[in-house]
Amino acid sequence: MSEKKDKSTTKKTPVYGILAEYSDPAVLIEACKKVRDAGFKKWDTYTPFPVHGIDPAMGIKPTILPWLVLGAGLTGLATAITLQWWTNAHDYAWIVSGKPFWSIPANVPIMFELTVLLSALTTLGGMLALNKLPHPSHPLDLKERFERVTDDKFFLLIEASDPKYDAEEVTSLLAEHADVVEPLMDDDQTPAELPRGIIYALVVLTAAAIIPFALAAHARESHNRSPRIHIVPDMDWQTKYKAQRVNTFFDDRRADRPFVEGTVARGNLQEDDHFYRGKSGNTWARTFPNQVEVSEATMKRGEQRFDIFCAPCHGLQGKGDGMVAQRAEAIGAGVDGWVPPSDITDPNLMKQPVGQLFNSITHGVRNMPAYGPQIDPEDRWAIILYVRALQRTRNATTKDLSPSEIASLK
Repeated sequence: MSEKKDKSTTKKTPVYGILAEYSDPAVLIEACKKVRDAGFKKWDTYTPFPVHGIDPAMGIKPTILPWLVLGAGLTGLATAITLQWWTNAHDYAWIVSGKPFWSIPANVPIMFELTVLLSALTTLGGMLALNKLPHPSHPLDLKERFERVTDDKFFLLIEASDPKYDAEEVTSLLAEHADVVEPLMDDDQTPAELPRGIIYALVVLTAAAIIPFALAAHARESHNRSPRIHIVPDMDWQTKYKAQRVNTFFDDRRADRPFVEGTVARGNLQEDDHFYRGKSGNTWARTFPNQVEVSEATMKRGEQRFDIFCAPCHGLQGKGDGMVAQRAEAIGAGVDGWVPPSDITDPNLMKQPVGQLFNSITHGVRNMPAYGPQIDPEDRWAIILYVRALQRTRNATTKDLSPSEIASLK
């Protein structure tokens, strides 16, 4: 009686499908064509390396994935263009050396990055979704022979859930080319669903990922008398005294130490008024200092420095028509009190001593900022030498030419 009960309660493992094993990829392709032509829908192949020609042999049609990737890439491109145009050319337009508010070359890196980023994420996510991956378990995981699929064997599996599935017919169809044909039993050992622990862990991690952003947003909008936590302190907490703080080490209790009277920082002793300040006694110098060689090489150096620092406003010919001036006029900056740059070839400026020009470059004049901190004294004098050459070319007369040069003009 007990034996009958045991037999009746014995549970049979259902068949998942029929598995065929092949040693040659060419034979596998022929088998795929037969299965395709037989009208089977739920079947697949497994190979240790990509097999050329297996997609058409299986009747696999192009997927929608390339279109999804194209759409994602175009979305990233459009987002980058819109974001950069809005911030730079519309919401907060800012003139930088007369450059256009928005141009393609300056924005290509972000356009490229967002295009590639969204395309890559869509490629990975789309591939997983379209292939219904990942599979936590599969009956093939329990098949010992299937381990050779990563080495030298090729497999074809027709699932029992296929509408045309018939065990005998499928076995007969596959046995024509296969080395081994055998049923594949369903996996009754591993649950098909993800373990609840993993699901809960993913939910917790997703929620925890929001915490850093929430903390950052809170820190931006809140005020606290205590300093924030520095995970990477760098030099923020070094032992030092900040400006205007108390330092009890000194009698005057000041952290800032006054300059010692009569001292100059090493390398900053500028006693030569002619060279460093453009002065000759109490008047502006009318000659170049001895340290400056009046030569073609110095003039070339001056031209280079002029094109870098002066031409954006004054123009390459010094007429005051540089890109900054042109841009300002184009957007109507004159209405807001815009003062155009000077024409440095004007005869009135020709009358200014070179020392006065040196002082204007060093400390600025009217709207022109000081360029002393940016340009070395030698280069300032070189620029003045080039400016004199520009002035001479714009205001030259026949009196400045030799008889031979006058004759060549005629």
